[in-house]
Amino acid sequence: MTNDAFFAIGAAIAIGFATLGPGIGQGLAAGRAFEAIARQPEATGDIRTLLILALAFMEALCIFGLLVAFMLFGKIS
Repeated sequence: MTNDAFFAIGAAIAIGFATLGPGIGQGLAAGRAFEAIARQPEATGDIRTLLILALAFMEALCIFGLLVAFMLFGKIS
């Protein structure tokens, strides 16, 4: 295998793992937030604010993985 193949495989693995973890985390966080809102409807605003903040941090992980994949893809000549 050439170096280009290794860079391509590395890019695929980077974006795969970078989206897998946050994707699962976002699903779990949203589910727990819905349960919390169902139990305490009066706390909806606080729960929503914290959920949006947590989802933004998880999305940042996906973007970092995409950045790594682009950097590896750029090494392919």
